[in-house]
Amino acid sequence: MPRKAATTSIAEENAAPGGAAAVDRAMTVLAAFQKGDGALSVTVLAERTRLYKSTVLRLLASLAHGGLLRKTSEGLWTLGPEIPRLAALYTASFSLEEVVLPVIKALVAKTGESVAFHVKQGDQRLCLYRVDSPQLLRDHVRAGDLLPLDRGAGGRVLMAFSGARGKLYNQIRKDGYILSFGDRVAGLAGVSAPIWKGETALVGALTLTVPEARFKAQFVSDLRKAAVSLNAQLA
Repeated sequence: MPRKAATTSIAEENAAPGGAAAVDRAMTVLAAFQKGDGALSVTVLAERTRLYKSTVLRLLASLAHGGLLRKTSEGLWTLGPEIPRLAALYTASFSLEEVVLPVIKALVAKTGESVAFHVKQGDQRLCLYRVDSPQLLRDHVRAGDLLPLDRGAGGRVLMAFSGARGKLYNQIRKDGYILSFGDRVAGLAGVSAPIWKGETALVGALTLTVPEARFKAQFVSDLRKAAVSLNAQLA
């Protein structure tokens, strides 16, 4: 059995109710980096977290694997490339919210169907904003959910305008949108179009989803008009 620490670690003092101890410990390693810090040694990280060096080393390996930390050539540790990427997403979400949400809400009010805004996140897509249809029968996706990038209208649009090859993606780029049926979920239709900041920076995908039985051809025009309006506001 592992020996019990002589002092209580920061993670133990601030453990998340119902959370995972290993994640709590990893979070304290990240929180150990303070303003003005450059690269830190394992010794300093152990002191600041009150964890054994052996524990810190295991956590560092996992955090480095996820891109949250990286090891320097001197054997010290510093923040990794995933940190600024997440920070950019976090910052962008606030500047986008006041523009994107009113457009989404207006489209839901007009069509009576669910509308979401997706952004590319690695090899998946993140549902950044979502307003549900008021009808009971709908797809159940929430803001914050990660979805496949290679299935569903929103994912297809993000792939197409990120340079994916193939006949389908060529057609999406040509049309400027996609209408799909049962691509991610059987019986579900989706219409999606790209959202741009300026003329060349892909921000995300605006997507309307609807059970196939309620699909109306007008939804394609409604979605595309909403996308045009949103693009104009972000220009």
